Amino acid sequence: MEEVYVLGIGMTPFGKHPDKTAADLGAEAVNLALADAGVSRQDIEAAWVGHVYQGMAMGQRALYAAGLSGIPIDNVENACSSGSTAIWDAAMALRAGAYDIVLALGVEHLTNLFRGAFAPDPSDVEAQIGLTMPGIYAMRAQRYMVQYGVTSEQIAQIAVKNKKNAAMNPLSHFKKPVTLEEVMQGRLIADPLHLHECAPVSDGAAAVVMVSKAKLHQLGSSRAIKLAGTALKSGRTEVGLADMTVEDLTWRTAQTAYEQSGVGPGDIDFAEVHDCFSIAEALRVEGMGLVPHGEYVARVGKGEMDINGSFPVNASGGLLGKGHPLGATGVAQVVELVKQLRGEAGERQIQNAKVGVAHCRGGKAQGVEGTACTVNILVA
Repeated sequence: MEEVYVLGIGMTPFGKHPDKTAADLGAEAVNLALADAGVSRQDIEAAWVGHVYQGMAMGQRALYAAGLSGIPIDNVENACSSGSTAIWDAAMALRAGAYDIVLALGVEHLTNLFRGAFAPDPSDVEAQIGLTMPGIYAMRAQRYMVQYGVTSEQIAQIAVKNKKNAAMNPLSHFKKPVTLEEVMQGRLIADPLHLHECAPVSDGAAAVVMVSKAKLHQLGSSRAIKLAGTALKSGRTEVGLADMTVEDLTWRTAQTAYEQSGVGPGDIDFAEVHDCFSIAEALRVEGMGLVPHGEYVARVGKGEMDINGSFPVNASGGLLGKGHPLGATGVAQVVELVKQLRGEAGERQIQNAKVGVAHCRGGKAQGVEGTACTVNILVA
C-alpha cells in the first residue's frame, strides 16, 4: 500500500467560542493546516470532515468558509471517533491511490447546544434508565479499585497530571493546574468521579493535510511525519458479563495498527489517549498493551506518565485538560503527535520522541462494547 504522511497541521484553541460558528472554527483550522503544509487550497483533491452534532453539510460549510469548494467532501459521524475516522478514511483513499493530497478536519461547537452531560439517545434503553457515560465510567472505576486495590485518590492523580500539562498548552480549554485536594473536593458527578475527572463540553477544530509518498517527494518537504499505522474497529456484540477493566475493542484496534506499522507496544515512546474520564486513561493505555493490566494508576503516582517521565501520556492535557469538542478530538490528538515528533511542542516537548500513538474511542450503542475506536501510529 502507498505510504501516507501528515504534511500540515492546524488547530484552534479549544474552549468556549460564543462569538464563532462551527464553520468559523473549521475554516480557521483548515487555513492553519494549509499554511503549515505550504500548499494552496487548489492543491487539495478531497476532504473528510468529522463532526457529531453540527447538522447537515457541516463539511461543505466549513470548507466554503475556508475558500474550498467543488471537491469531494465526505461528512463523517462516528461518535467521539468522528475526527480520527476522517483521518482513517483519508488515509485509505491515499493508500488506494485515489488521491495524492487530501484534508481531514474535525470540528464541533458544543457550548451552544449543551450545558451539561449529553442526553442519551431515546432508543438506548440502558441509558434511559441511568447507564449514561458518567455512570458507566464510575462503575468501571469502582471495579478497577476493587480488582487492583487502588483508591479514588490515586485515580484522581490522572486529572492532576493532565490539567498540569494543559496549563502549558496555549490551545487548551483549561489553563490552570489543579491539586489533588482540589480534585477530591470538587463536585461528585458519579461516585468516585469528581468534576475535574470528567471531560468538559468544548468548542474547537483541528485539521491535517495528508499526502502520499510520491506527492511528498514532489513537494520536497522535510517536516512531514509518517502515518505508519491507522486502524478503525467497532464494538462486538456483548455476550454475558464482561470484565469492565478490560477493553477488547481497544486491544483489537491497536493490534491492527501495530501490524500495519511494524512496531509493537514496546516501541511506542508516548501516547495521546481518549481520557473522557480519569479512569478511561488507565483503561486505554492498558488496553493497548502499553502497561500491564492493573499497573497504570500506580505508575501515574510515581510520575512515570509525566512529560519528563519514562512514558508520557496526554502531554497535550488530554480531553480532561485540553478539552473535548467531540468531532475535533481525534484530529487534535494527531496534531499533538506531529508537534512532538517534529520537536515543536515547546515546554511540553517530550525528549527523544520518535514513535507516538493516538487512541480515540467514543460513543455508546446498546448491545455492543463500544461504538467506534481508532488507533493511529506516527513515526518521525
